[in-house]
Amino acid sequence: MTTAETGAATDGALSPTRAIFDMAWPMTLRAMMLHGVVVIDAFLIAGLGEEALAALGLASAVGGLLLGILLAFSNATQILVAQGFGTTQPVALKTGFWCGLIVNVSAALIGLIITLFAAGPIIDGGAHSLWIASEAKQYLAVFTIVVLAEAAGQSLSAHFNGCGETRRPFYSYLYAVPINIVVSLVLIYGLFGFPAFGVTGAALGSAVSAVVRAWYLAHHLLRENGPSLRAPGWLHGSLWRALRRHLAFSLPVAATFISANLAGSVCTLIYARLGVNEFAAMTLIQPWIMVVGTVGMCWAQATGILVAQFLGRGAPEQVLDNFLRQAWRGAFVTSFVVSAIYVTVCLSSGWIYSDLQPETRAALLIFLPTLLFLPFPKNSNAICGNTLRAGGETVYVMHIFVWSQWLFRVPATAALVYMGAPVGWVFSLFLLEELVKFPPFHLRMFKGHWKKAMV
Repeated sequence: MTTAETGAATDGALSPTRAIFDMAWPMTLRAMMLHGVVVIDAFLIAGLGEEALAALGLASAVGGLLLGILLAFSNATQILVAQGFGTTQPVALKTGFWCGLIVNVSAALIGLIITLFAAGPIIDGGAHSLWIASEAKQYLAVFTIVVLAEAAGQSLSAHFNGCGETRRPFYSYLYAVPINIVVSLVLIYGLFGFPAFGVTGAALGSAVSAVVRAWYLAHHLLRENGPSLRAPGWLHGSLWRALRRHLAFSLPVAATFISANLAGSVCTLIYARLGVNEFAAMTLIQPWIMVVGTVGMCWAQATGILVAQFLGRGAPEQVLDNFLRQAWRGAFVTSFVVSAIYVTVCLSSGWIYSDLQPETRAALLIFLPTLLFLPFPKNSNAICGNTLRAGGETVYVMHIFVWSQWLFRVPATAALVYMGAPVGWVFSLFLLEELVKFPPFHLRMFKGHWKKAMV
């Protein structure tokens, strides 16, 4: 979707459904490719044996958290860029981009400093051998390049997304992923006369890929939007004031991500007390929920970006209401699609995972009723969350996520598991958590304070 098309979308020349779809599909494919990088690395390293996979798992757990925090800050940045794009003021785009880049680079540096002191003991405690610990630390040392490159790359992606040009970040992965595969394969196994770095070779491949992706995005940003980044002045009078406002908006979004990851980790530790087959079923289905669920989540993110652009243009309430009505209809359709994929995965589990024991496949089938209904409240809540963030209510959205996780999902999971409840009941908490969030999200939306946001 080009800048002109995005402007047409927010002016009403394109139908809301078409405008959201044009923005959402590149974001969806990009998200799936991002999740697939870890799968690819594991597949390439599998030939080195189980200990190499264990080293990768330990290192990627730490590195993945750092990248996730950068992605959370970037999601906040793309909302602010979208607001600036809606105002059609070059200084607003400039402020949003540079503040986002400064926040991302600062977060990366702080995260790397913490990792320098904390990662060693964590890896030593989780490694089953000195070799695994050594390989994991070497992987992380090289992965610092990935973190720094992605700090820039995610900021650049946020700028393009906020301007409605979601295809550009997607195209960057079309270049980066094949480079990652080829370079990793060569350096892991020492092909074509190169030294064999083993597990560290995968990190080197990711580093080369991340640097190329950041360069590609920077090149196109300077070529397409360079003049707006050199506009004189800053919003709010100075870079420092703009940075403080940007950080105040972004921190709750990052806190929401960190809370979700911590809650997920705690729940995974609790799931470990289930039976072996039940725990295996939970472990298998959760990546499917994350990857397939990106269809609905990216539809909601595209909705939030367009709402932010509307608010930046000062669109009347009737325009916002009409847009959201059609956005919700589209979310309902995506929910059907996601639900159908979940059902297909469960019914095909015997074919997809041919070596599974019958008890594990039976547990996956028990998840069917929850998976059938889960996308509908989840995607509706996502529409609310992204819209409220577009209106500046990031703190309110953070509270809904944090309290539903720590006052409901985590304690309820612990209670059911320790009482020996059936695994289907435990899994149903994914759906019940969305139902807990449903009233506060939708009531806040219907109040409409977010429509009067000052952007």
